[in-house]
Order: sequence, then C-alpha cells, then structure tokens
Amino acid sequence: MPQDPTERRVVVTGVPRRTLPHPRRPGGRHPLRSGHHRPRTEIDEQTTLGHTYVRSLMRSQLRAALGVFAVLVLLVAPLPLVFAAMPDGAGLEWAVLGFGIYPPLVLLARWHVRRAERNEQDLVRLVEDR
Repeated sequence: MPQDPTERRVVVTGVPRRTLPHPRRPGGRHPLRSGHHRPRTEIDEQTTLGHTYVRSLMRSQLRAALGVFAVLVLLVAPLPLVFAAMPDGAGLEWAVLGFGIYPPLVLLARWHVRRAERNEQDLVRLVEDR
C-alpha cells in the first residue's frame, strides 16, 4: 500500500519531560526555570509573545516618526503664510529657506535617529536579559 503524497506532517510540541540543570550564570543570575522561555527564543520561533515584542518595537518607532512628522509640519507648513504676509521680503524668504530651515531639520533628524536607536537598544536589552 503506497503512502499518500498529500499526507500532512504533524509537529508535536510540549513541555520537556526532563530538564537538565543549568550552571549558574555569570553575573550572579540564577538559571532560567523550566517552562520560561527567553524573549529571543520567543522572537525566533515567532510565537505570540515574540510577535508582541516586535510589534511593541514597531509601535515605538512609529510613535517617534509621527512625532518628528508633526514637528516638521509645524515648522514648514506656516512658511508660505509668513512669506505671503511680507510682500517685500524676497531676500528674507531666500535666507529662511536657504539657511534658516536646515539647522532645525538637522537637529530633528538627529533626534529621530537617536530615538530609533534607543528603541532598538531597549528591545535588545530586554531580549538579552540585561
């Protein structure tokens, strides 16, 4: 009787019946208890908890990006109105657009990069149990 090629493979998982004792970790930490999974394992195995860790990182990154976008809109959006209010300010317009707008944009970009890196470092610290 030949095997059916459409037969589904089944993966059986469960709590290990026997756990080996772990040596004491450096730094004075106790070994992980059986049944407790490290966050890195949760992320690698794409469990619900791992998905929650990644989603939390994505939300914090999105929150930082939306904050930067809001400040950018508040900084750039009123410029046409300000320029329209000054009919003879052609030299001032070029000075503001050429020199005045770039320092705040650079500071905003630096803040965003630092915030994004801090969010990633927070997740790494959580995953590595530091």
